[in-house]
Amino acid sequence: MESIVGWLLSLLSGFNGFRFGKEIAVFIISLMPILELRGGLLAASILGLDPIRSYIICIIGNIIPVPFILWLITWILDLMRKSKVKFLNKIAKWLDKKVDKHKGTIEKYGFWGLVLFVGIPLPGTGAWTGCLIAACLEMNRKKAFIAAMIGILIASLIMMAISFGLLKFIIG
Repeated sequence: MESIVGWLLSLLSGFNGFRFGKEIAVFIISLMPILELRGGLLAASILGLDPIRSYIICIIGNIIPVPFILWLITWILDLMRKSKVKFLNKIAKWLDKKVDKHKGTIEKYGFWGLVLFVGIPLPGTGAWTGCLIAACLEMNRKKAFIAAMIGILIASLIMMAISFGLLKFIIG
């Protein structure tokens, strides 16, 4: 993940000329699928930004896509599946496989399964995938939103400890 974050930071380096350019880059990374706030906090650490400000920026960046995913993703996936553009069909099939691979945990444990899926920062987990699965399982969107929020807060605390080395400070 660190190499992807470094590559994105080099792509977004044009923002460095602006007053809050580094913060904008961190925010953009936090909005992105796969990286989300995990990548954003890592980027903030690499850029030497303030941990508390970075924490807030990354949480906001990770939360913004959640309602759009919960309320629109099934409609978008249907359009992609029906599209005559093969590339869109392949993306839809890939997302369907991702849902099938991970839906068992969320289906079995419901609300708390979604919280843990979003909150434990492992490859393939996070708010984007968790909300995609919740939407495809037709979970109550309000409950799924709350579960995703709790998961984001958990993931952000874990990633703060990892990205900014706070774990070393706490342990000694």
